[in-house]
Amino acid sequence: MNRRHFLAGALSCPSLALLPAQAFAEDTVKLRDLYNKDLSFSEYALAREGQRVSISGFMAPPLKAETNFFVLTNRPLAVCPFCETEAQWPDDILAIYAKRVIAVISFNTRINVRGKLELGTFTDPDTKFVSRVRLVDAVYERA
Repeated sequence: MNRRHFLAGALSCPSLALLPAQAFAEDTVKLRDLYNKDLSFSEYALAREGQRVSISGFMAPPLKAETNFFVLTNRPLAVCPFCETEAQWPDDILAIYAKRVIAVISFNTRINVRGKLELGTFTDPDTKFVSRVRLVDAVYERA
């Protein structure tokens, strides 16, 4: 069977038409879905660790120019939300490690980010930023 025959067969399969478009999309995460009330990781987050997920939010101003790292926030912040220890990690931000050097987007513009979900304490060797949860190999676009 060649690719042309496979595609023709797949497109003619009526059961595929019954699936919602979201069945083919990456899982969409909300920041509040990642944590329990006691700030432990939720079952939702634990089940998706290592998988590519999507999330929307706002790019906080980056720590430095020419970097692939930024913080995604639940609401627009004009300054970067630093954390000193994992115990102070807020549940409404997410560390993002992009595939490439980032192009800064205004702090009040909503963006969509897709990347692999990683859980657990990590201290960035360059910035010393401490995160409990992050997206790696991420890409982003304006919402």
